[in-house]
Amino acid sequence: MSVHANAPAAVIVLAAGAGTRMKSAKPKILHEIGGRSMVGHALAAAEGIEPQKLVAVVRFERERVVEHLLQIKPDVVIADQDEIPGTGRAVQQGLEQLDPEIEGTIVVTYGDVPLLTSGLLAELVATHDSDGNAVTVLTALLDDATGYGRILRAEDGTVTGIREHKDASDDERAIREVNSGIYAFDAQVLRSALAEVTTENAQGEMYLTDVLGIARSTGGRVAAVVTEDAWQVEGANDRVQLAALGKEMNRRILEKWMRAGVSIIDPDSTWIDVEVALSNDVTIKPGTQLHGTTAIGTDAVIGPDTTLTSTQVGQGAKIVRSDVTDSIIAEGATVGPFAYLRAKTNLGPDAKIGAFYETKNIVVGRGSKLSHLGYSGDTEIGEYTNIGCGNITANYDGVNKHRTVIGSHVRTASNTVFVAPVTIGDGAYTGAGAVVRKNVPAGALALSVAPQRTTEGWTISKRPGSAAAEAAFKSALDSGVNPGSADQVK
Repeated sequence: MSVHANAPAAVIVLAAGAGTRMKSAKPKILHEIGGRSMVGHALAAAEGIEPQKLVAVVRFERERVVEHLLQIKPDVVIADQDEIPGTGRAVQQGLEQLDPEIEGTIVVTYGDVPLLTSGLLAELVATHDSDGNAVTVLTALLDDATGYGRILRAEDGTVTGIREHKDASDDERAIREVNSGIYAFDAQVLRSALAEVTTENAQGEMYLTDVLGIARSTGGRVAAVVTEDAWQVEGANDRVQLAALGKEMNRRILEKWMRAGVSIIDPDSTWIDVEVALSNDVTIKPGTQLHGTTAIGTDAVIGPDTTLTSTQVGQGAKIVRSDVTDSIIAEGATVGPFAYLRAKTNLGPDAKIGAFYETKNIVVGRGSKLSHLGYSGDTEIGEYTNIGCGNITANYDGVNKHRTVIGSHVRTASNTVFVAPVTIGDGAYTGAGAVVRKNVPAGALALSVAPQRTTEGWTISKRPGSAAAEAAFKSALDSGVNPGSADQVK
């Protein structure tokens, strides 16, 4: 049972168009801004007013669109638009998926108006219900209304009709109030009026706007709710408009977070998706992008030049010039600069993954450090362990991935390679350049020692004429050592 005071009987989202002006193999409504498809934004706005039923009318790339819709909202009702063109026919086929005796308010909206909010839809429904309207149209005031249908009103303020721009007189074209195409209808009025709508017009389409005249002719009241926030009813027909809507959405998201206590140093270079969650006193530095379901704790500092995707960041953590995906960065931990943390990296409290490090599917315990120039994959590291410069976990044998387990308080020297599967016990050490192929017990030292062989005069002999040979010859002379024949240098 819905708890919304003005919950409509249904919302019908029109999502059947091809969007050819996008010039894309992808259906227009699947293009994304703010980390969500345009139709995803439409469904979220509709869900916010808690309709008893949510219907999506589809046609172009049906299977692809339906798969996406069901992924977003599994209980959405799918309606298929047939060969008869027009928004009126689309709504009629949406109605066919509902109880023919349905009563109450039916809201009609579109899959390509991503900035439309639940709040504005709720205002439309509340006005429609309280005034007892047959039809309530959502309108907007534009400084330049070229191309839009103008709202015609009677002296009492009710809507008498909608005049398309091409059919409007000069006086009508001076009207700033335009039709958004978003409506609240009385369910029975809508159903009966659509039965009278024909395709006998220049375009051969069933126009939804015809319902207004039919409703008015039978004594129904037709009114409007005006929004001065025209962005909310702005659609995206091409990529230029999509980019403009994306920029405006991002501006609104950033403003919301700044007013909630987040410091965003350079809003012009910062992008945050709609599902990101930020705590107060987070600092976002320039060039940062926060995507997906990223959530960031109090006093964390992110950036500059950092991208986080669906990553959880704890209180007071710091991430600089890094790319992190599907990972957990605990409180007080530090990442970067120039780190690449792939999926399932779990960095513990006060731990560190430093410069030029790549990780994947690893767990790092409290206070442990992977400071620079290495790779760790499929690895578990205990607490307060220090992984030296240039360390690598060789986790893939060409067929299967294997796991490396490194204990607590371990110290690994530079250029150690762990050939998985292998386990390093607590408090163990490795020597520089070690290749660890066998388990190392707790407290042991693992070395890979080979005798150093030095061949005197090799450069002069084997690289004659090179700058290196000339330098070696000169150095030998300066040191009073016989460098061999000068002919070897030439």
